Amino acid sequence: MLLAPFLIFFVLTFLLPIFIAIGSSFTKVTRSGLFGEKGVTTSFAGFSNYAAALGDANFIASIGRMFLFGIVQVPVMLIFCTVLALLLESASAKWPGFFRAAYFLPYGVPGVIATILWSFLYVPGLSPLFDVAKVVGFTPDFLGSGSVLWSIANIVTWSYTGYNMLIIVAQLKSIPVEIYEAAKVDGASPLRVATSIQLPLIRPALLLTAVFSIIGTLQLFAEAQVLQKVAPAVDSQYTPNLSAYTTAFAYNDYNVAAAQAVLIALVAFALSVVFLKVTNRKQS
Repeated sequence: MLLAPFLIFFVLTFLLPIFIAIGSSFTKVTRSGLFGEKGVTTSFAGFSNYAAALGDANFIASIGRMFLFGIVQVPVMLIFCTVLALLLESASAKWPGFFRAAYFLPYGVPGVIATILWSFLYVPGLSPLFDVAKVVGFTPDFLGSGSVLWSIANIVTWSYTGYNMLIIVAQLKSIPVEIYEAAKVDGASPLRVATSIQLPLIRPALLLTAVFSIIGTLQLFAEAQVLQKVAPAVDSQYTPNLSAYTTAFAYNDYNVAAAQAVLIALVAFALSVVFLKVTNRKQS
């Protein structure tokens, strides 16, 4: 009885939408008349919506684009957040509380606002970076077809490095003090302590942040949608989530969009499982 309020809320806000989306992905809606004024009929579509989603070259390209994005961005972010966590938890760190809060602060900025802020640095005529680049005879193109993906990666790294850093910091704080004292008695250097003690013991936190980052890669939406206004290279199906959004609300094909959403979830689940299996195999 005590769990009932939570369970009801959990079913209505989490499980029910999932089942509705899956059911919608196997449904075909036929509208009679120009605007459906003569009636709407619903029938079982089998896997036709999934075939349509997989037959959309732009949707498949968006998944491949995010796969490339994840291969580069996730390791870079994990390296940054791990180095920051180790530096802040070192014995010689000064004002660690202040710097933890400072590094975490970008995570508190909504993705839309963060993208707008960074877009001012990406757009020629507004960004001071272009004035600095002209001094050295270099003209950057942050929003070109070959660079806009990495401009988005920069925004994501800026936003989520501090969040992942706190997860690693929490794991570092759980390491018993006796281990550090024994290492000090043995004359271990700070670098040896980091590589031989801290990194092996924070492996669970690293795996957790990696899985979260892999899932988050396929969930990219706000950054690409906002940059559409200033970056012609970002189309309406640049990321998988943006493609599903466009299919639903621009093409009014909610059933195919539901199939795309299910496929995105399956891809994220498969990548997470493969990553965990590979890392566990290497560890054993």
